[in-house]
Amino acid sequence: MRRRDLIALAGLGSIAWSATAPAQQVPNPPRIGYLRFASATASVRRVAALRAGLRDLGYVEGKNIVIEFRWAERFEQLAEFAGELAAMKVDVIFAGSSTEVEAARQATRTIPIVFAAHADPVSVGHVETLSRPGGNITGLAMVLTELVAKGLELLNEAVPSATRFGVIFNPNVPSNRPVLQALEIASQKLGTSLHIATVATVDDFAGAFTMIVRERVGALFVMTSPFTLSHGAALAELALKHRLPALFGSRENVEAGGLMSYAPDFDDLTRRSAAYIDKILKGVKPADLPVEQASRYQLAINLNTANALGLKIPSAILARADEVIG
Repeated sequence: MRRRDLIALAGLGSIAWSATAPAQQVPNPPRIGYLRFASATASVRRVAALRAGLRDLGYVEGKNIVIEFRWAERFEQLAEFAGELAAMKVDVIFAGSSTEVEAARQATRTIPIVFAAHADPVSVGHVETLSRPGGNITGLAMVLTELVAKGLELLNEAVPSATRFGVIFNPNVPSNRPVLQALEIASQKLGTSLHIATVATVDDFAGAFTMIVRERVGALFVMTSPFTLSHGAALAELALKHRLPALFGSRENVEAGGLMSYAPDFDDLTRRSAAYIDKILKGVKPADLPVEQASRYQLAINLNTANALGLKIPSAILARADEVIG
C-alpha cells in the first residue's frame, strides 16, 4: 500500500477512535475483509461510512472487530486479493459493487459477501431474487438499469441540441452489460443514438475520447463503477478539454469537476451495509437477508463546469437539483 494511502486510512482511524466510547477488547474478534477496486485515497469516504455504520452497532475497529483492507488498483489484482481474504477465512467479505462481488464470488461460495451499491444483482446472477438472495451474497442495490434511463433523460434535457451521446463502458464491470442494454432502450425512446467507447484501464482514456469526438457526439454518459469513480478527475478533465457535457454516476465525480450526476447516496448505502454485517456475525445466513434498494437519488450539478463549457443549464433542471456547485 502506498504511503499516502496509509496516511489516509490512519487519519480515518483516529477519527473513529476519538468519536467512539471505549469498547472492551475481545479475544479473536471477527474479521471483515474489505475488497475494493480503488486506492485507499479514493475510498476515504466509503471507509468512513462503513466504520460509522459499524460503530453505531457497537463495533470498534481494533477492539471488537478487525478490518482487513485490500486495494486493487488494477483489475487483475481483484482475484488475487479476493483469494487472499478467502484463504484468511475472514468472517465476512465487504465487496461494495458488482466488480468486487464477482471477484469475491469466484474466490468463495461459503464466506458471506455483503455489497453496498450493486447495480443489478439479479441480472448478473449474484443473487436469485431480491427478496430471497440464496447463496452467500446479499446487501444493498441501486438497480442501475432503471437509474440510467432517468440519467440519460436529464442529460438530454440539459443539452437538448444533442442527438448523439458517447458512452464510457467498462467490460470488466459485470453490471455494465445489462445497464448498457437498459441505456440503449432509453436512448431509442428519446430518439437519440449511442456511441460506445470501451475503457478498461487509464491507458484507454485518450483513445476512447478520440473515438467519441470523431463520432461528433453532443454529450457524454459515463457508466458508474469504482473505476470511473477513482478516476473521476481525469475523466472530467478530458470531458472539459473536448467540450463535452458529461453525466456521471456519482456526486463525487461532480465534485471532481464533472458536469452532472444522478445517483444514490453511496455513503448512506455503505453505512447501511454495516447492518448486514452485524446480522451475519450474529448468525443470520445471507440467503435469508433480502436485498434492500436505494430509496434516495440525488441530482448534482457543477455550474463552474457548465460555465466553462458555455452551457446554460435549464432552470427546470436547476430547480430539481439536490446540490449545485459554483
